[in-house]
Amino acid sequence: MHFLFSPEYLSGSSLSDFMKSLLVTGGAGFIGSNFINYLLSKRDDFFIVNVDKLTYAGNLENLLRVEKNKNYNFVKGDITNVELIGYLFQKYNFTHVVNFAAESHVDRSILGSEIFFQSNVLGTNTLLECSKKYGLKKFVQISTDEVYGSLGSSGYFTEETPLKPNSPYSASKAAADMMALSFHHTYGVPVVITRCSNNYGPFQFPEKLIPLMIINSIHNKKLPVYGDGLNVRDWIYVDDHSLAIELILENSKDGEVYNIGASSEMTNIEIIKLILKHLQKSEDLISFIKDRPGHDRRYAIDSTKIQQELRWKPLHKFDEAITTTIDWYLENSIWWKRITSGEYREYYEIQYSNN
Repeated sequence: MHFLFSPEYLSGSSLSDFMKSLLVTGGAGFIGSNFINYLLSKRDDFFIVNVDKLTYAGNLENLLRVEKNKNYNFVKGDITNVELIGYLFQKYNFTHVVNFAAESHVDRSILGSEIFFQSNVLGTNTLLECSKKYGLKKFVQISTDEVYGSLGSSGYFTEETPLKPNSPYSASKAAADMMALSFHHTYGVPVVITRCSNNYGPFQFPEKLIPLMIINSIHNKKLPVYGDGLNVRDWIYVDDHSLAIELILENSKDGEVYNIGASSEMTNIEIIKLILKHLQKSEDLISFIKDRPGHDRRYAIDSTKIQQELRWKPLHKFDEAITTTIDWYLENSIWWKRITSGEYREYYEIQYSNN
């Protein structure tokens, strides 16, 4: 039988007598890699198989600290590959799945939507079909607060807020959410949906707001700010998100949705000015550009449910964690210099050159 992946990308040890066998998809990306590093740093009862396609945002350098861990295997592969995913379910007898794998940048979805529906919808369907066939204890679908659409100046997204996605990216995530919940209600697959606010921290790809502004500031390069810069996001440090996922894996109720946010609302321009101040750079670097099509004005998460049911709370204060994040990018220029070349430069020129 032929599998559409190369044997040289199978690394690490073989599965032995572990209590939990965990499939993490998209584990070489920003949030996925931070979650793997986090979980393996504190737990020895999970054996993790990380499946990642290694697209532009996937980077195995994010996982250097765990690549030789006996509880970790990496497989280069696409979650839409039914043959591969079925083989892995049989080989490793997964008890848990956390699906991070997704095309995730709104701007890129506006430039071209097809890959978002292939990865985010069809890929999720492949994972759900295998979960239905082989069985497991928990399937965690990592979603986003963007599926709710845009808020006015007041109020918060709750788990009961109707879905109203406004970009091809958020529409693809909403479709995946509905697919996952349908597999729970129809087939009994133990699905849980998480919808998190904007993450920040180490290893975030430089197309996203915070690393983009940090790196441009370091180079004294113009900081492109959409519209008036007053769009509001609720920010959460990536390790706090990882803690929430760990608790959901262990203690959540099947068929539920959990919102995850840190109650740290900031406008984009506030974030940018904070970065400039920390780096001792002039605000003259700020360059207001034409607003993004369909740009949601405000997101804000009500996390009462996960706090009450699972006793989760964010452990990192924004002022401290954003400083830690900025300093990480200052200290890890080798990591991001390798990324901000080639394809990234081409994307950057397409996205911002006409503004």
